[in-house]
Amino acid sequence: MKSSRIVSILLLLQTRGRMTAAELAEELEVSVRTVYRDVEALGAAGVPLYGDAGHAGGYRLLEGYRTRLTGLTRNEAEALFLAGAPGPAADLGLGAVLAAARLKVRAALPVELRAHADRVVGRFHLDAPGWYAEADDTPFLAAVADAVWNGRVLHVLYRRWAEPTDVRRRLEPYGLVLKAGRWYVVAGPGPRTFRVDQILDILEPDAADEEFTRPDGFDLAAYWAAYQRDFHARLHRGEALVRLAPGVTLPRAVPVEGGTAEDGWATVRVPVESVGHAHGEFLRLGTDIEVLEPAELRHRIARTVAELAERYGNVAGNGGD
Repeated sequence: MKSSRIVSILLLLQTRGRMTAAELAEELEVSVRTVYRDVEALGAAGVPLYGDAGHAGGYRLLEGYRTRLTGLTRNEAEALFLAGAPGPAADLGLGAVLAAARLKVRAALPVELRAHADRVVGRFHLDAPGWYAEADDTPFLAAVADAVWNGRVLHVLYRRWAEPTDVRRRLEPYGLVLKAGRWYVVAGPGPRTFRVDQILDILEPDAADEEFTRPDGFDLAAYWAAYQRDFHARLHRGEALVRLAPGVTLPRAVPVEGGTAEDGWATVRVPVESVGHAHGEFLRLGTDIEVLEPAELRHRIARTVAELAERYGNVAGNGGD
């Protein structure tokens, strides 16, 4: 909508300073001619902005001009307050800062939008961690966040899975990621991914002033998406052929052509991490699954079932309640 686009131009100029028509057009995904018309509309509405010609030219607002957030739509205001995550902000030592920022934004909203924002806060609460996972102990999260923000090198004692488990690492922290309630720091050189809860200590405090240069063009979101794809590819290196009872599904299962029998059982191929991991996951389905391949997994489950039958055989034979 034109009104929303005009407000976007105003806020872009307010936050970024001088911008050319081409830059605004690229940001808003419209033509340069459309930007010219919108800028004229802003001027006609009394917004004090002007344009400079030449190579270093562009549009900018009169020095000191600020606008109130009257251009927000109802949905935008609701989304803004829904996006506020007090838990993670508090973890980073920014709880009070977030509260103050939300208070200022709320005060700047028109009365009708303020009511909608309050309604969202009262009716939606975001809680990222899973039910059965204890909160990670991350005593050095604030220090890592400070290093990320200020471009400082960290020397840490880190616990990994392989031997030796406790190792020294020099980190150039590019960014922090919160995934399913767990904090990760993406750090160079590499970059590589480290769990913040596995940082045992911050070493060499005298080296806290050592700075690093973040790689040009590094995109944290793009890196994390690629990291997850690679993680899943490495995680699920094997494959199992199984039959599933009617109505039973498995993540990433691929049906075998013609694999659905008259009784409704379906034959599918499922990526698995390992025989040991698949053994535990498939046993949870009880009699609703039959493993066909690999033979090692089928035999291992058969042995487990036989052991269980022997262990509970007396109970079944006595016809217990």
